[in-house]
Amino acid sequence: MSGLVIGAIVGAILLLLLALGVPVAFALGLTALLSIVLFLTPAQFGFFGNFVFDSLNSFALLAIPLFILMGSVFGRSKASEDLLEAAHMWVGRIRGGLAMSAVVACAMFAALTGSSPATSAAIGKIAIPEMLRRGYPQDIATGAIVAGGTLGILIPPSVTLILYGISTEQSIGQLFLGGVAPGILITLLFCAWIFVALTVKRARGRSPLVPAAAGAGGEGGDAVGGDEVPRPIADAERYSWSDRLRKLAKVLPFLALIVCVLSAMYLGIATPSEAAAVGALAAFVLVAVFYRSLGWKQIRDVGLEATRTGTMILLIVAFSAVLGQVLSFLGVPQDLAEAVAGLEVNRWVIFLAMNAIFLVLGFFIPPVAIILITMPVLFPIVTGLGFDPVWFGVVMTLNMEMGLITPPVGLNLYVVQGIAPRIPLQHILTGALPYVGVLALGIAVLCFFPEIVTWLPDRMLGG
Repeated sequence: MSGLVIGAIVGAILLLLLALGVPVAFALGLTALLSIVLFLTPAQFGFFGNFVFDSLNSFALLAIPLFILMGSVFGRSKASEDLLEAAHMWVGRIRGGLAMSAVVACAMFAALTGSSPATSAAIGKIAIPEMLRRGYPQDIATGAIVAGGTLGILIPPSVTLILYGISTEQSIGQLFLGGVAPGILITLLFCAWIFVALTVKRARGRSPLVPAAAGAGGEGGDAVGGDEVPRPIADAERYSWSDRLRKLAKVLPFLALIVCVLSAMYLGIATPSEAAAVGALAAFVLVAVFYRSLGWKQIRDVGLEATRTGTMILLIVAFSAVLGQVLSFLGVPQDLAEAVAGLEVNRWVIFLAMNAIFLVLGFFIPPVAIILITMPVLFPIVTGLGFDPVWFGVVMTLNMEMGLITPPVGLNLYVVQGIAPRIPLQHILTGALPYVGVLALGIAVLCFFPEIVTWLPDRMLGG
């Protein structure tokens, strides 16, 4: 039996288990076990435990739970409110300025947490009620948060890029640097779409934006199902330059922490794991000093949240590594690479086919699992076709951002619905889907101008 046929059977087993509702990590582990039983000898069955241990016996993997811990600390502080208010002070005067402020706040919060769901939840709880109170349409208000939250897997420190670097043996520092300019680009494209969407709605008479005073005492909190209306954020016009600089100074220490942590990696002062450990400790100190709200209960909650998330990711890492090793024994990656090499088609056709695979997988499984399932098989093809590995990792991440905002398992859609239960899912989906096109445009831009990704890593780390 050829490796391609075996690969198709293994893929069918995995999809069946996922369709039955088996958690991703255990679906990967069961698929690996069944593959050993069906296609390898009983003697090789004993290697399963060794493979699981070896896949987690990596110092680099410590960066994942530590960055998650750092993100959990920020996620349970008032940093999200300060980030949103600071952003609104600077861009609030533009049409759609509050929605743009929410996207910018998401970008900054993503740099603190590296998590898309955490970013959507933290910023959405503050921004959605305020946007509705000011008369923003429900689809614009929720769509900005759903899309802005996806920046968590692109802007460093990104757990997705860490796993891509580990699974493909690429420099995590280069990947982080490669994600900086695209993160800024996508943030600007999201803001541009908000301006365009509100301009079109206004031209059709469907966007009755109101000043803050007109909505005072309204039902913004009820509109999202909250028990408490967040503190209103005043119009940007009412802020003096000293007010803006004062608020900016309050959030700068948190952003400076991210710059220091990432710079330590880029300059070779610390490994990603060491930098993440220092960042997690510094996050505790900053939150305790600036917000004075880090009691024992908060520390316990932060620890439990980080443990749950980190354990889930590491289980996926372990079992996907085992499945990848089994597929390698069966010759699936090698046979697939040979088959693709024998195709007389342009490499961009294969690139589009791979992106179509990522997009379809993103409809059903999270980005972490997609990377760990596909890279052992597809990465040899990527390098064989001459694509830059860092560039491809960033483009792949943009593709997986689409999966976070598309049904049936668009995680950010349900996060936003959870914090705004009285807004119909149809409105949330209507507001989010245009951003799929914006992300596709971003991928096209990176294809035509790959230097947007590669220039900074080449400049700072010498490629």
